[in-house]
Amino acid sequence: MPYIKTHQKNLPLSSLWDIKSQKCGLRRTVFSVNGNEYTGEWQDNKKHGKGAQVWKASGAIYNGEWKYGKRDGYGTYSVLLPEAKEYAKKYCGGWKNGKKQGYGMYFYNNSAVYEGEWSEDQRSGWGRMYYESGDIYEGEWMKDKNHGQGIIRFANGNWHEGTWSDGKRNGKGKFFYSDKGQLYEGFWVDGVAKCGTLSDFGRNEAPTPTTYPIPQIQLVDMQLVLREAQSAYFDQC
Repeated sequence: MPYIKTHQKNLPLSSLWDIKSQKCGLRRTVFSVNGNEYTGEWQDNKKHGKGAQVWKASGAIYNGEWKYGKRDGYGTYSVLLPEAKEYAKKYCGGWKNGKKQGYGMYFYNNSAVYEGEWSEDQRSGWGRMYYESGDIYEGEWMKDKNHGQGIIRFANGNWHEGTWSDGKRNGKGKFFYSDKGQLYEGFWVDGVAKCGTLSDFGRNEAPTPTTYPIPQIQLVDMQLVLREAQSAYFDQC
């Protein structure tokens, strides 16, 4: 019990009780008025250190590190599945000021999984996303969307490598058709290929190659032709 200083004797009784009840150090389970439960360490009457929080309304659980009343450090967040009456892990990784921050892994309801960097509760930085369809994207993110350099491998074996902006393919990129053994190199705008070149690539190993190979065409300056095509497209926009 805290020591009551002389100048505190004139305080109202409710204030004295509040001072005496200030939580600091390791505590057993503390119940809130709304039914939430917290078991762990305190400092200056705030959750600080390691502890576990249970939210009564949602049944969610956070078990990890705290800093001045907020999730901060490493921790795991799980939710209750009412039908199965068991907990499912949703996120495990870094936190800062109550939000997902740093490296962590998030499990979506449809079996999709993201592992990588976070900032302010959003996927930002480098990360790998496993989609429910079987597609896998690995690369840069910003504000929860593919943004920067990245590569996506589709479940059917095809893949695209290039630059992304606001969740869509934008800029230079390569698309490999593994079933036909062909490679498209060109320029994308908002996810749509606008101009580029198509050539054979791994055709001998492809399961269903085209009947005839693409004939070799010699250009004096292939990059010049591509730049002129890109310039012509943007002049029309």
